[in-house]
Amino acid sequence: MVGSSDKEIPQEPSEMEILEAASDRMRKAGLPQAVIGNFEQLFLQVIRGNLGTVTEEEIEPVEHLDHLENLSRMEEFHRLGESLLPQLVVIRLNGGLGTTMGLARAKSLLPVKGEYTFNDMIARQLLALRRRCGVSIPLLHMTSFSTDADVKEAMSKYPELVIEGIPTTFLQHKHPKIYADDFTVACESDEELNWNPPGHGDIYAALIASGLAETLLARGKRYIFCANADNLGATVDTRILGYLADKKSSFLMETAERTQADSKGGHLALQKGTSKYLLRESGQCPLTETGDLIPEFKDITRHKHFNTNNIWLDLEAVVTVAGRHGGCLPLPLISNRKTVNPRDRSSRKVIQLETAMGAAIGVFEGTIALEVPRSRFAPVKSNNDLLLVRSDLYIVSEAGHLVVNPDRKVKSLPSVALDSRFFGLISDFEKRIKVVPSLVQASRFEVQGDVAIHHPLGIHGNVVIESSSESPKVLSAEVITLKDQKYTVP
Repeated sequence: MVGSSDKEIPQEPSEMEILEAASDRMRKAGLPQAVIGNFEQLFLQVIRGNLGTVTEEEIEPVEHLDHLENLSRMEEFHRLGESLLPQLVVIRLNGGLGTTMGLARAKSLLPVKGEYTFNDMIARQLLALRRRCGVSIPLLHMTSFSTDADVKEAMSKYPELVIEGIPTTFLQHKHPKIYADDFTVACESDEELNWNPPGHGDIYAALIASGLAETLLARGKRYIFCANADNLGATVDTRILGYLADKKSSFLMETAERTQADSKGGHLALQKGTSKYLLRESGQCPLTETGDLIPEFKDITRHKHFNTNNIWLDLEAVVTVAGRHGGCLPLPLISNRKTVNPRDRSSRKVIQLETAMGAAIGVFEGTIALEVPRSRFAPVKSNNDLLLVRSDLYIVSEAGHLVVNPDRKVKSLPSVALDSRFFGLISDFEKRIKVVPSLVQASRFEVQGDVAIHHPLGIHGNVVIESSSESPKVLSAEVITLKDQKYTVP
């Protein structure tokens, strides 16, 4: 017989109690039941030990894809695509703050070409297309609670893009962070730290739960072109729209050839023994004993194609497939391990449950992938990328497109490596780069140390500028051109 003085050992919460606590948090936040149900399915996998890992034994490499520039019926696809423009909607993923670059507001507000921001460039591109074709193509932005007000204000400068009854933005949802040590929902005093973005795979649920999918279909809008807001190479190409329609496919992913710079990014693959595509992100890759990505994942000769996140969709198919799954697409789990406070590496570890928009290539039937030129992939993920886009390597065409300067005579693009200690944050970058160097003739440009460029400078070939001084050094105005050399700032 147990004595009254004996204390009961507290029982750990059951699987269903853990799940219900997370669901209750989402209900209190006003999230749609479809989103809650989808989160429950993902969370249940994590509780049961499935972290969404995709092993090499489960997949096969993709050997060959059609290439946009080699399509035999190019003109036919173009004409078909032009005829379908009245049914097209353009969506930009615009929920990021660019915190890795030190930004505190929507990343798309950052000037990238002269005084034009990402949003300005996107708007001008679409306005040029509408003028050329005489078609009112809606431009929508999927925003987050952090960026929605900024993006709305930015787009208010373009009233000619507004179409009555169709909003300029719609909100992505949010997921509760999960403590990694006991699977309970995060409960930090700062409420914002308890939530994470659910990944751009949320676009499907957001379109449906907001009623936007129904509105667009009622307006005769069937096709969607979706891309990241920071990828200025992603423009409407009627040949791709025509190719999608000709193939009677519900989903098309634009891919590009992987280079060494892409070796740690996600890649396209085939499910073992099938012709069905899947997307494997780095968060789904097995790790070595030292915590690195397995060599096969980084092998660009084995896995040759990466997802540009330029996606073309048949909205009717999205609604149909989501309807079979409670209003969401059953996308594969991506479990990212982070700290609950991203600015404090010593804070408690959490699991963030996410999905990827491109992973729908494994959900729809008859999906296709099309290899495109690298010029359709010009993202700005760091200040290294920003320097490339701001330089004379890229120019803006009459149609508002960001294109590689025709003065560049080689196909490959230069690589940039700025010392992250002094150029990692946008404030530091802009303090040091007062005049953007010419990179149209560069193959590689690296800066080591605290060096500032305040005067015109031409970079030719492979150039490294270095300084070992503990104090900032400004490159002399007398240094006009550097070619294939390591230059030490005196």
